[in-house]
Amino acid sequence: MVVIYLVNMFIVGIVVTGHYECLYRINLLTPKLPMHHRLRIVLGAILAVTAHIFEIWIFGIAFYWMNKAQGWGHLEGNYSGSLMDSVYFSFTSYTTLGFGDVVPHGDLRFLAGLEALTGLVLITWTASFLYLKMAHYWSEG
Repeated sequence: MVVIYLVNMFIVGIVVTGHYECLYRINLLTPKLPMHHRLRIVLGAILAVTAHIFEIWIFGIAFYWMNKAQGWGHLEGNYSGSLMDSVYFSFTSYTTLGFGDVVPHGDLRFLAGLEALTGLVLITWTASFLYLKMAHYWSEG
């Protein structure tokens, strides 16, 4: 059980650290760009969504490998075992959409729950970040 917890927290740590770095770089990059502040916000949003997609792929790869390995549980339902199906499941978990057509069993349920919680935190973090950037630029006129 300790190994499962450590592996899952390692995955979450990679994703959260990566998201922090992305928002940090957006914060450093956008004020230096020679463009209107509206385009800076749009670019920031596009880069942030790109970061979320990258994070979803990290979780998807983890689901793919854990599903293939023994002792981690498995995914079933509308799931063929492909990497793209794992990434699809990751998208529905990260966004807390959860269609329910792919269902985790065993220890993969822990990662699915952690991904939903992590996705919720990171999506709201991005929303707060973009709100602060907009408020800053809008106050400048």
